[in-house]
Amino acid sequence: MTTTSTQRAAVDRLAPQRPAARKKRNWSMAGRIVLLLIASVLILGPVLWTLSTSLRPPAESFQLPPSFLPLNPDFSSYDQVFKQLNIMLLVLNSALVTGLIAVGQMFTAALAGYAFANLKFRGRGALFSIVLATMMVPAQVTIVPVFMLIRGIGLSDTLLALILPAIPTAFGTFLMRQYFLGLPSDLGEAAAIDGASPWRTFRSVYAPLAMPGMAIVGILAFNYHWNEFFRPLILTISEQNFTLPLGLVSLQGNLGTGSISVVLAGVILSMIPALVVFMFGQRALRDGLTAGTGK
Repeated sequence: MTTTSTQRAAVDRLAPQRPAARKKRNWSMAGRIVLLLIASVLILGPVLWTLSTSLRPPAESFQLPPSFLPLNPDFSSYDQVFKQLNIMLLVLNSALVTGLIAVGQMFTAALAGYAFANLKFRGRGALFSIVLATMMVPAQVTIVPVFMLIRGIGLSDTLLALILPAIPTAFGTFLMRQYFLGLPSDLGEAAAIDGASPWRTFRSVYAPLAMPGMAIVGILAFNYHWNEFFRPLILTISEQNFTLPLGLVSLQGNLGTGSISVVLAGVILSMIPALVVFMFGQRALRDGLTAGTGK
């Protein structure tokens, strides 16, 4: 009897707390939703405004007070983009440059990351620290030596001038090293016992398991270099080698006299390939980011 009454008393003490805990949980969920809504507005607001302005005539773009939704959607700005630019050539150049850079970074980052994670050699820690230190050096510091090297080997004003210097990646090396460190070392030891060389172990054992991590490197590289403006501006001169960001600048016209609607229409068109790559690669990106969290 005493035990039963004690249990009932404990239940009675806990009972009033349940609605309070539920109410607190509801407030916490509501706060998260509000924060997500604010973040969504801050991130998607400029994109939606760009889309809205591209569908307005230039005269409506500077109305006060501004209207977020175009009163009479006008798609003529998109037609002007195709008339003023050789958009297909620009897209082809950008796709070729970013695609080869992404594939090159996936390959070199996987090799370097595997070496720093699983191979034992003298100076490995110091060399990896130097690789990480290069992430602190901005591209503006190294662009002059890179330009002189590119010109010295006869690749100036070519697409290879944009591709080759971007294939080594310190961030990708760091990312893949951490990924390989999260994989079981027993797999490599078993392969070594069977007589597999380090290259065979990497190719047959670790590389297939590292595909999600390599997908992260590839998607991030594609997104960054698709939008890159600074290096193409310095390393290319002729319009036939321009990438899409450089071509879009010409829509501004002389001294910025071009139509703002046409410029933003070009920006919207340039976003579509990167958006498509993300839509098809988001599962691999999510799997790569969450891999090893349950270890």
